Amino acid sequence: MKLQSKTTFELLTLPLLIAIGFSAFIYCEHFHLTSKAFNTLMGLGALYGLLHAPKSTLPIAGFWIGLLWCYWIGYSFQYYGLGWAQILVALGFGLVYALYYGSLGLTRNPFLRGLILFGLTYVWPMDFNWMQPELIFVESYMGFEKWQFGLILASLASTALFFKYRKIIPLFALFIAIQPTYTPPQKPDVRIKLISTDLSQDFKWQESNIADIITENIRQIDLAASQGYDLVVLPESAFVVYMNHYSSLEEELLRRSQKIAILTGTLHEEDSLHYNVSYLFNKGNITVAKKMILVPFGEYIPLPSFLKAWVNRHVFAGGSDFVTADKPTDFIIKGVKFRNAICYEATREELYTPDAKYLIAMSNNGWFKPSIEPTLQNLLIRFYARKNGSMVFHSANGGGSGVVY
Repeated sequence: MKLQSKTTFELLTLPLLIAIGFSAFIYCEHFHLTSKAFNTLMGLGALYGLLHAPKSTLPIAGFWIGLLWCYWIGYSFQYYGLGWAQILVALGFGLVYALYYGSLGLTRNPFLRGLILFGLTYVWPMDFNWMQPELIFVESYMGFEKWQFGLILASLASTALFFKYRKIIPLFALFIAIQPTYTPPQKPDVRIKLISTDLSQDFKWQESNIADIITENIRQIDLAASQGYDLVVLPESAFVVYMNHYSSLEEELLRRSQKIAILTGTLHEEDSLHYNVSYLFNKGNITVAKKMILVPFGEYIPLPSFLKAWVNRHVFAGGSDFVTADKPTDFIIKGVKFRNAICYEATREELYTPDAKYLIAMSNNGWFKPSIEPTLQNLLIRFYARKNGSMVFHSANGGGSGVVY
């Protein structure tokens, strides 16, 4: 009976507790219950569990972590007529992260586990970087730089060298990894209005609704101009058309850009290639910013070429064939430089360079409603913004709009 109770704890209770500790910061943020003290304790407890738990616990904990972080990814499949695949996608991500965190079970040594876990911060399965282990401390008292995360792991692993109450001794090293209060950069001298919309994805895709969507976007632009803003930012694909095929719409926006700069998400076709882009209308001029980093399985298929064509044709009906720009696009508005970031790009470190102090991001989170996706996205943007001393102005459909730093 005692052995059975131990097995139940290792295979059921302990994995779930580790996963909850590892994911609590997301759900607390989502429900506006964030506490730095609580996030610190839960994060440290989860890492301690990963470093010291029995081998059999780790893949199960990884499975639950994968579900708690990524259950929503399959939601977008319903818009391709594949609603039945949602649960399979969620389980698939659970299995991927069962292997990811289960790899810690290759050794019982907590120091080697810490080394493996630190190495995993550089590993992105399927080129999807939203599983960042150090992200658990983004809203805590602990730092989330690589050296701080490494020190935390070393401190927690070192408890194995001590017995009873002496186990607390190596934990004093955690004080070195405490993050000082973050000081955000000064806001630019540009009045920016971020438009937040809440349109379901199936509504946006219906051709009969395009005229109404355009009319409402124009109304929001005119309102921002009348309120004295310098720049109005609309979400990703706010205009669900290939903008360069709608000359009358372009002319209408160019005329309004004499009063206010307009940055909007839309589509663009060039040489029979499709681009997910931002259009900047400013003082009668147009700048097209093409997306540089695409969403895995959303805008490109991260599979070998012989599988990629089949999946794109039979699963996504040709919808995942966007192409990219070679480098990010920067805008100058009132003498201030802003870097363009479209959705997934805002959560990739490549966009955050020393010369990019201010970013303007736009997203369409309507694919994943209702879920924690906008919250996780916001935490990731915050993570990179704070690491690089940047400020991000984010306009989104389906949740997530705001100034992030």
